[in-house]
Amino acid sequence: MPRRGFTLVELLVVIAIIAVLIGILLPALSRARLSARELTDTARVRSLAQATQLYLDDNSNTLPQVAVPLPPEFGGGEIIVGALFGGKKGTFPGFGIDTYGAERRPLNAYITDLRPIGDDVEGVVQEVEPFRSPLDRGGDLSNFGIGPVESIYDTLGSSYVLNDHAPDESAEFDPWPTLIPADGGRMPSVFDTTYTVLIASQPVYNFDAGPAGEVDRGMRWHDPDPTAEVRSSIAFVDGHAKGAVRVPSSSAGPVWATSDYSFMASPGELEEPGGVVLD
Repeated sequence: MPRRGFTLVELLVVIAIIAVLIGILLPALSRARLSARELTDTARVRSLAQATQLYLDDNSNTLPQVAVPLPPEFGGGEIIVGALFGGKKGTFPGFGIDTYGAERRPLNAYITDLRPIGDDVEGVVQEVEPFRSPLDRGGDLSNFGIGPVESIYDTLGSSYVLNDHAPDESAEFDPWPTLIPADGGRMPSVFDTTYTVLIASQPVYNFDAGPAGEVDRGMRWHDPDPTAEVRSSIAFVDGHAKGAVRVPSSSAGPVWATSDYSFMASPGELEEPGGVVLD
């Protein structure tokens, strides 16, 4: 007796069932992939905070910091650039970002056993993976004159950033220093170490450096939808970390504190004019 094959209708039904199953499974797989990346991101920022504690112990409670010369148009002298605390040589043309690499970013020695290649070696960019976030989708750095970028890690050398200033309205200077004094030096006493940011992924400064409510760097790493909330992984001064913490904007001014975190080391600083505290 001849074997009966599939009819066209039966084949189409099977294809339709497979398509439905794929439609059900793909969103679940995407959510699982995002959750895994969020966990890795939070673990990395926690590891950076632990390495920073070791650095503080070895350096009289001074956070990893680098002073670079200011261009003549900004008055000369030097400025502390917190973005140079660790990572690799970036591509941003200024403030030492594209000249200070793995060799001279101070926290690197505390987070990796990488043997750094000299920063003066032309054409070589040495990767420092602990400073790359698996969520890093880049952002819009137009207020710094370079436009959208696909990776903050590649552009600045690190997907993460020290809490060295409170968000403000200046793209060139940071008038509200937090854990790194304006002229460098020891970290101030922190009133609540469980609430004050030590290190975070770069979206924590998404609304920084521009007029209130007008600058949005588009760092929606947890959800690329342009209407989605901005979120950041944050490690606090006491060493614990939280993932996907909401980073709000405010038309009233730069946000200095929320119910989840504060940039400022003491409650009194939150009363200074210039920032907003949100519940």
